[in-house]
Amino acid sequence: MRTGLVFAGVSVLLCCVGVAGLGAWNVQVVTQASGPVRETADGFLRSVSAGDTDGAYDLLCADARSRWSPIGFTSWLRTPPVVSGYEIVDVSVATRRGRPHGTVTVRLTRDNGATEERQLAVVREDGDWRVCGDPY
Repeated sequence: MRTGLVFAGVSVLLCCVGVAGLGAWNVQVVTQASGPVRETADGFLRSVSAGDTDGAYDLLCADARSRWSPIGFTSWLRTPPVVSGYEIVDVSVATRRGRPHGTVTVRLTRDNGATEERQLAVVREDGDWRVCGDPY
C-alpha cells in the first residue's frame, strides 16, 4: 500500500511539473510575440496611411491575399474616406492549439476627420507575422 501511495504521489508531482512547464513555455511564447505582432500591425498601418498599397498587401496573410487581388485591395484602400492616421491602442497575444496569434486594437483616423476603433488579427505564417482577415 505504501508503495502505491509513493507511486501516486510521484505521478501527481510529475504531472504538476509538466503543467507548470507547459504554462511557463506558453507565457514565454506570448511574451516574446507581442513585440513582433505590434511591429507587423504598425508596418501595415503605416503603409496604409501613406498610400503604399503594395507594402500593405505584402503584409497580408495567404488567406487574405486569396480573397483580395492586389488591384481589388488597392481600390478598397483608396475608397473614401481613406485612412490618414492611426494609433495602436492595445496588443494582445494568445495561443490557440499551441500556435500564437495576436489581436491589435487600433484607432483609425479617416481623411474626413472621423475616427473608429478596429481590431487587426495577426497570425504567424511561414516564420513571419502577417495581418489576416479584413483589416477594417
